[in-house]
Amino acid sequence: MVNDQDRAAAMAQVAAEIRVCTTCELCRTRTQAVPGEGPATARILLVGEGPGWHEDQQGKPFIGNSGKFLSELLASAGVSREEVFITNVVKCRPPSNRDPMPDEIAACAEFLDRQIAILDPEIVVTLGRFSMARWFPGERISRIHGQAKRDGRRMIVPMYHPAAALHQGALRPVIEEDFARLPKILGEVERFREAEAMKSREEPRIQQQSLF
Repeated sequence: MVNDQDRAAAMAQVAAEIRVCTTCELCRTRTQAVPGEGPATARILLVGEGPGWHEDQQGKPFIGNSGKFLSELLASAGVSREEVFITNVVKCRPPSNRDPMPDEIAACAEFLDRQIAILDPEIVVTLGRFSMARWFPGERISRIHGQAKRDGRRMIVPMYHPAAALHQGALRPVIEEDFARLPKILGEVERFREAEAMKSREEPRIQQQSLF
């Protein structure tokens, strides 16, 4: 079992590699790469699309207006921003905040894969259609937003990007309602974990009984 110190060191190593990455063309126009932020023990991972201007300047994710709204959404669900890990599918800002290109997403995929493997989060919240497409290829966010899907022991929850509410005011209550479901999803994860733990305790006893 990986301890918390080793997990933190592994996350720091990934972040260091991201900061000097030159795999795709985004490295030419960035000010800073944005690896992500949060504790290596986070149970919830939020995956956005790409850094914006503020994030590019400071090297931190979700610190502009959409980041402020995200913090409010998390707080409304009883979750502190300090206890989640936040990153994006691309770690460098696309010029003029355009959508990330497929080759740019592919170039960053290994970093996101490693972050997920190290964190091993119980819940992954995708923010926007580009992060959603990783787990729900071909789906429309307007159809499946807020609907959690189990992926092994993990729950994947597709949600609108917080910036969508800033551009389309009508989406704000929709996004707020989706985030309000997080406590219920956390409860489902807890029950699943407890059931799995009980099952693992029962199996040796049943096997032992079958010997007699």
